[in-house]
Amino acid sequence: MGTYYIWTEGCQMNVADAERLGAELTAQGHVPTHSPDDADIVVMNSCVVRQQAEDRAANKLTAVSGNKAHRPQQTIALMGCMVGPRTEELQRRFPLVDAFLRPQSFTPLLDLTQRIPLGDGCLPADTIDLKATGPAAFVNIVHGCDNFCTFCIVPYRRGRERSRPVTDIVAEVQHLAAQGVRNVTLLGQKVDSYGKDLGDVDLADLLAEVNGVDGIDRIRFLTSYPLGVTDKLVDAVAALPKVCEHINIPVQSGDDTQLALMQRGYTLAQFQDRMRVIKQRIPGASLATDVIVGFSGETEQQFQHTLDLMEEVRFDVVHVAMYSVRAGTIAARTLPDDVPAEVKSERLHRVEALQERIATELNAPLLGQTLEVLVEGQKRGRWEGRTRTNKLMHFDAPSLALRGEMVQVKVTSTSPWSLQGELVSVGMGVPALP
Repeated sequence: MGTYYIWTEGCQMNVADAERLGAELTAQGHVPTHSPDDADIVVMNSCVVRQQAEDRAANKLTAVSGNKAHRPQQTIALMGCMVGPRTEELQRRFPLVDAFLRPQSFTPLLDLTQRIPLGDGCLPADTIDLKATGPAAFVNIVHGCDNFCTFCIVPYRRGRERSRPVTDIVAEVQHLAAQGVRNVTLLGQKVDSYGKDLGDVDLADLLAEVNGVDGIDRIRFLTSYPLGVTDKLVDAVAALPKVCEHINIPVQSGDDTQLALMQRGYTLAQFQDRMRVIKQRIPGASLATDVIVGFSGETEQQFQHTLDLMEEVRFDVVHVAMYSVRAGTIAARTLPDDVPAEVKSERLHRVEALQERIATELNAPLLGQTLEVLVEGQKRGRWEGRTRTNKLMHFDAPSLALRGEMVQVKVTSTSPWSLQGELVSVGMGVPALP
């Protein structure tokens, strides 16, 4: 029987890909191990959103490849967004790697791993059994991206948008629900592009189908594109009881000139309109966004427009990053990286400080409320889980086994980043929000 080890870095889509590849390898008769040193098959699942992430993957791959001197029979694969449509340069850099796998393209490795002696009792290669690892799971529904934002390398690595059939997705969710999963998050680089290549279905339709799966109590989706959050989708979130009132919708900048340079495809006014529609039709919904500071030519006034937008919308969560050049992108070829590093850092800290204040103000009114929480596990001896609006909750219940339970927790203190509470009861029935 062969053994395998998968190292993963990056987004939730990478996590879902790793789980699916693990299921494929298990179906072949291999078993997971906790160290690359002990594995017959080693997979490095890479991310390239930031240069640092790619460098980490490359360093780990180099270290793992060194083991081949002692274990020449070991099979090594590089997977994920480091792998584009052409692999000649990767083959030159990493000559000991046996297979290069683009996202969701596992065949080059699976063809090799079927040749590893498995012993008796292995399953046929087409018997795939995704194993749930907790009460929450990720499900990829659309691969790739058609947008080609100037700062982003992802479309070149993940390819054009390709939607999975509704029947396949529903079957996967049903399989996960049968294993005790209660929360599924539907994933896509632009999740609301789902169905554009299928012709007669969109994300709102898919949400309605998944809403009907027995055993699933909560449905989330990410990441959204502003113009993809249509009135139909907003109404589906408002109407479907299992779909959570939380939308992750990156803006990247609050300035029209910057948005045009980024090639984002919408204006500030269009983004503001989507925010108004969400707040009007889904009262109490929480909002998350992404912001890039220090993109090419960003002036102080342009940066201030981003701060102004944060004040106006009052996002629950803001993920902020300093712009860094990614080789191979449009920006790397055509736009100067001309904002000094110290200015980028100062702007990042200003965004963080503003968001800390806003999140403090948003969470403070929750004090004393009793909220419905899906318990995901324990951390440092305390239970933790999330509300429907994705607020992180910590509480104590040392004598109970609560993983996977829906519980009611009274909020005893708040902070910008999480809530603290005390257990009230186990079971459903508390009002949905927040």
